[in-house]
Amino acid sequence: MAASITQLHTVEETEASLRLDVFLQSRHEDLSRSRLQNLIADGDVSVNGAGVRSSYRVRTGDRVELRIPEPVELGAEPQDLPLDIIFEDEALLVVDKPSGMAVHPAPGTPSGTLVNALLYHCHDLSGINGVLRPGIVHRLDRDTTGLLVVAKNDEAHRLLAAQLEQRRMDRRYVAFCWGVIDEPVRIEAPLGRNPRDRMRMAVVEGGRHAVTHAKPVRAYRFATQVDVRLETGRTHQIRVHMQHVGHPVFGDPTYGGRNRVEGIEPARRPLARRLLACIDRQALHARLLGFDHPDGRHLEFVSPLPPDLAQVLRIAGEQTP
Repeated sequence: MAASITQLHTVEETEASLRLDVFLQSRHEDLSRSRLQNLIADGDVSVNGAGVRSSYRVRTGDRVELRIPEPVELGAEPQDLPLDIIFEDEALLVVDKPSGMAVHPAPGTPSGTLVNALLYHCHDLSGINGVLRPGIVHRLDRDTTGLLVVAKNDEAHRLLAAQLEQRRMDRRYVAFCWGVIDEPVRIEAPLGRNPRDRMRMAVVEGGRHAVTHAKPVRAYRFATQVDVRLETGRTHQIRVHMQHVGHPVFGDPTYGGRNRVEGIEPARRPLARRLLACIDRQALHARLLGFDHPDGRHLEFVSPLPPDLAQVLRIAGEQTP
């Protein structure tokens, strides 16, 4: 069992006035905000040596100490579930996640997750990210397919999380989006919980800093295949940002990706409906993942398109001159 880990941060001028939990999440993208709030409430965070609340506004020069306790016994049960592991060694593994699999247990999804499968497959996972997310360095939405890296020990987890925080981990996605995008776009818009629906995210004033880069690959009759690069990694970031600029991800039931048919030319609606029938999720795939291994090697992995997204692009291509 790993020992507790203590990390010390000094607040910079550009970070002054942030809530304590928001400040810590900006430094620890691998830890959820709710996890950090629990740590603060449990007394595992101090500012200048004193305990404070999550709502405390940090000041320039504040010394924030975060203690990540030794993990307790995990509540999630190991399950013998299919895992597409494309790389594994003593430090980490890279998984190609299918659609329909949540990354970790949550209310309403206590089993059948990637974590359940990992617990069956591995006997050594990092405990840094808490008892329900062992080894999880970054996440993908339940219905987003593709690559993610899992840490097997705390040292690998720290090194991988640092690459995320310093924006040195290369994460690229294939997305099929509504509308014609004819030039690269950089989307910088803060993200937070939708005030009218807490289960969704939205562009909100005062939200967490988020930047997405989208580059068109091929334009079809009413949609565009884009290569997306994440500069930050927020919940539902690509899906919300693409909706924000008027190009929601095709098929996305949460962020406007299934209700655009009536807005396109009548002659193109049958094709749009046919494509929607091919995919029952957002047309989004984490195709490339690059990072530095703890031993110093740079590793890069590429995942082929899943069958449903490949079919959408094939049919769209056949109908586009």
